[in-house]
Amino acid sequence: MIKIVDHLKKLVGTINYLAENSTATYPNLIMAILDSKGRLFGKINLLDLGAALVILLVIVGIFIFPGTSGSVAQVGAKTVPIEVDLLVRGLNVRNPQQLIKEGFTKGGKTNVIIRNQPYGQIGIKSVEQLERTLTIGQPDGSVKELPDPRKINFSTDFLLTLEGQATVTKDGPVLGNSKVKIGMPFELEGFNYNFNASVVDIRLQDK
Repeated sequence: MIKIVDHLKKLVGTINYLAENSTATYPNLIMAILDSKGRLFGKINLLDLGAALVILLVIVGIFIFPGTSGSVAQVGAKTVPIEVDLLVRGLNVRNPQQLIKEGFTKGGKTNVIIRNQPYGQIGIKSVEQLERTLTIGQPDGSVKELPDPRKINFSTDFLLTLEGQATVTKDGPVLGNSKVKIGMPFELEGFNYNFNASVVDIRLQDK
């Protein structure tokens, strides 16, 4: 880069000299700058110079004007423990207890994908199987919510709590490079399962 600056200084000096010389003409000026092979002063290839300038502009754009692309984590943001409650509705599973025992166990870990961005593993704090209920009309016209009496029903609801470390920014908590918001879908994957859940609550332990 220093060599390029030196050659540019020579270029400016040559232009000033030829401009002050009354015998200089436009063709003479061009020939003094470019040789027959299109090189500046016979040393610098114009294509190399252009490539160097493009690389320089890219570096400036990345480090000086980063814009909104890239990681959403911000410099100076702090990291705090986070708990995320997830609701799983209508998961088709034959044996929910076996799923909890062999795959989705309390104190274990699960792989999380947020907005198609793999986050990695996060801890499982608790797993609660929710009771399935039905709304039943009563003779007096009232309505009651009663346990679902159906024995053959492979649809199960879960309330899951995950725990990990989140970066707190001005826009909210962030896991990896993904913001975490109530209502967002999480994809969970493990040894014997892969399903989606929705965020229903977020708790930051130190804010």
